[in-house]
Amino acid sequence: MTATLGALGSLLLVVLLGSVVPVVPTGAAVSGAAALAAHQHPVTVVLVVLAGAVGAYVGDLATFRLLGWGGGSMARRVPGLRADQRIDRVPVRVREARVSTLLVSRLIPGGRIPVLLAAAVAGLAWRRFAVANAPASLLWSVLYAAIGVLGRAVFPEPWESVVVAILLVVVISQALGWLNRRRAAREDPLATQ
Repeated sequence: MTATLGALGSLLLVVLLGSVVPVVPTGAAVSGAAALAAHQHPVTVVLVVLAGAVGAYVGDLATFRLLGWGGGSMARRVPGLRADQRIDRVPVRVREARVSTLLVSRLIPGGRIPVLLAAAVAGLAWRRFAVANAPASLLWSVLYAAIGVLGRAVFPEPWESVVVAILLVVVISQALGWLNRRRAAREDPLATQ
């Protein structure tokens, strides 16, 4: 049990760190942990989901706060950023469809930080962000844990399901990024030149 709690604590810290430093593969960590948990004891998957969600939530709160403090000056320094670009529409989307916007921003590679930056720069209230981000973080964790559990259902060995879960997360992330770039190119053909 101590090893399980240690692993869950490590997962929480990895996801928290990945929420603040976006190069850490948080989705793959949750998927891999869920795949291992499903092999050991299926009820532990719920704890993996909770650890992933708490790590994502606390990390997002910290990132939102940091971007709120220095985000305005950072946004003005982004090369090539025009005032009429999509970043101006993000705060409105966060206010109108908070949970879905925050969830989608977590699923698109490189999408979370610009959404958090736009929301912070536009002055989205801390309380409103905290309330909207809780279900978005939970749904994100459930989705990636489900990928890991599905990998476990297909492969009998724990290491195989972990590898497949991580590869699946990478493939899905790359596909979503590619689709996002194509959609952005269609919406603003001048941006790709």
